[in-house]
Amino acid sequence: MREQLVLTGMVLKAAPVGEYDRRLVILTCERGKITAFARGARRPGSGLMAASGPFVSGRFSLYEGREAYTLVGAEVQNYFRDLAADMEAACYGSYFLEFADYYARENIESTQILKLLYQSMRALLAPAVPNALIKPVYELKLMELNGEYMERPPGELSDSALYAWEYVLATPPEKLYTFMLSRPVLAEFVRAVEELRRRFLDKRFHSLDILEVLVYK
Repeated sequence: MREQLVLTGMVLKAAPVGEYDRRLVILTCERGKITAFARGARRPGSGLMAASGPFVSGRFSLYEGREAYTLVGAEVQNYFRDLAADMEAACYGSYFLEFADYYARENIESTQILKLLYQSMRALLAPAVPNALIKPVYELKLMELNGEYMERPPGELSDSALYAWEYVLATPPEKLYTFMLSRPVLAEFVRAVEELRRRFLDKRFHSLDILEVLVYK
């Protein structure tokens, strides 16, 4: 009999397969990014239906196959349902999932990335933290966790913006969203992070295109 695994993670992507199944991409602490099939998840009354959507975070019970896992149960920690009620927050959240999916790899321990993703989703639901700050902080920290960052930002920054940059690099995900920036300093910080992203990433994110249309234009 195959051994059942229990992995802590968050669903990055979910797509329909066949008549009733779903194909999931889950970022896990223990095994990095995995592909899992939720058999019958789209069938009315399925116990897997609520646990097999994007943003769902918790402990997933799975069986390992040759090329993919089979989801058999989940102990959900957070559905992040409130994101769906806020179009702007949902757009940011979708971009965060896609950005994490780009960087995540199979069979690579990803605890810090998962913590960053989870805390960033929580921050999107916190009225006191502006989304315009959460985005560059998330991007810079994720690039730093994957070794793609510069100890000093590109270009010249004010002392306040430089301090924010250094704070993000040095701070664990659980304590990231505990500071605020004035509008001019935030603009500096955003420009520096965007320049860094352009230097290291040649991918265009579909969710970012949507976000820029709905939020920034």
